[in-house]
Amino acid sequence: MHAYRVIRGQGPQSLHRIEVPPSSLGENQVLLAVRAASLNYRDLLVAHGQMGAGEARIPLSDAAGQVIAVGSAITDFSIGDAVLPIFFPRWTEGFPSEQTLSLSLGGNIDGVLTTHLVVDQSALVHAPRTLSWEQASTIACAGVTAWHALFELGALPDGAHVLIQGTGGVSTWAVQLALAAGLRVTVLSGREEGIEHMVALGAQADINYNTDPNWDETVLRTTGGVDLVMDIGGAGTIARSLRSLRPGGKVVTIGGVAGGFALSIDPFSLIGGKSLTGVVVGSKKMTQALVRFIDEHAIVPVIDTIFPFAEAAAAFARMEHGRPIGKVVIAIN
Repeated sequence: MHAYRVIRGQGPQSLHRIEVPPSSLGENQVLLAVRAASLNYRDLLVAHGQMGAGEARIPLSDAAGQVIAVGSAITDFSIGDAVLPIFFPRWTEGFPSEQTLSLSLGGNIDGVLTTHLVVDQSALVHAPRTLSWEQASTIACAGVTAWHALFELGALPDGAHVLIQGTGGVSTWAVQLALAAGLRVTVLSGREEGIEHMVALGAQADINYNTDPNWDETVLRTTGGVDLVMDIGGAGTIARSLRSLRPGGKVVTIGGVAGGFALSIDPFSLIGGKSLTGVVVGSKKMTQALVRFIDEHAIVPVIDTIFPFAEAAAAFARMEHGRPIGKVVIAIN
């Protein structure tokens, strides 16, 4: 078995290949040949020591694999099945809790950048039937986060209008899911290339915040206020996101790429039934719902680049410095 490991706090340049001894297989566990894995912004934070735990860690949370051995008590999976490990191995359903969020792949436990992986049956879901290994590897963090933000926090009205910030992995997933669900989509970005990509996917409107710094006023003028904002900017965008809402609308924050996470909120901005909530990936049940939706609507994840396993360092460099549009993927077996 081969894997990669990073030294937390030393950045992606500390990525190095290692040999891993085979793990014993428990009665409720499955052995996977990992076929592909994909990167998220969070993986850079772990490498730089800003997230996660432990001195060294096998990175990445998102993968697709094939079952090659099963424990004696396995009932839900068979040899040959295509599967996805879930991001939080202990979060099967319901609301998040300290217990269900206590373990996260590639964060405070080893992740999926490895040729083989032993996983508890309870922490696996079947992969979409319609996707390749590389495409399926983009689901567990990025796809589920977008699904959670759009569809797990209360039903949106028919034909609801959503504002999606950014053009990265989660944002691209959000646009694809929203459009498949019949929602109207406005995208917000400072990258013309990214905006063009989102419009090509089907977004009905776009705003470049570099040329339109008062973008919240534009949103209100053109939409009358959106039903939901998926906010990735954090402190740098939350206030304008709240001002972009119709009465009763909600801001769902998933990141802090513009100004970090330290912010103060004017309580008056929530008057009119507006709400602000945070999302952290999602549960096994959410992952299963997303898989069904992908198959039903024939959604194809957007991939920026696919690197071979031997070039994992180049994949990290692309993620950190290349400003990818869509997902950066590592093909493994």
